[in-house]
Amino acid sequence: MPQPEQSRPKPARTPNLVLGLGNILLRDEGVGVRVVQAMQGMDLPADVEVFDGATAGLDLLDVLADRRKVVVIDALAGETQPGTILRLEAQDLAPREAGDVSLHEIGLLETLAAARLLGSAPQELVVIGVAPHSIDWGLHLTPEIARLVPRIIELALAEFASSAAR
Repeated sequence: MPQPEQSRPKPARTPNLVLGLGNILLRDEGVGVRVVQAMQGMDLPADVEVFDGATAGLDLLDVLADRRKVVVIDALAGETQPGTILRLEAQDLAPREAGDVSLHEIGLLETLAAARLLGSAPQELVVIGVAPHSIDWGLHLTPEIARLVPRIIELALAEFASSAAR
């Protein structure tokens, strides 16, 4: 017999999450996923989990829910040099106008807004964005971006060390 939602036990999860986003079919657009894949074989702190979010949108709601800190790694196209690594916090992310979003375009910002409405948003969110060198068709990161993977991992893990120090 199904249990009412409030009586279902919540799955055990770590308070901290590294979430890799991106499309691995478009070279550097997949940097977040490739970083998380590299981290999956590492000896990580017990309170840190990694998750390959690929191109999921609202499906990530449960993954993000009730975390202390989430570090998102993703490609960020903009007016910076390819290979530039940017650190953004939740307040740096500009939401899209509500009328501009369809169910086929729900991404991180919309998923975070939904989590806030449900009262389950992460306490802290940091985005480590990487300016891509190429988003052409291809399964591998460009050498310029692949070289950055160890540094991106270092930056992601440092986020949790700085949280623990507070």
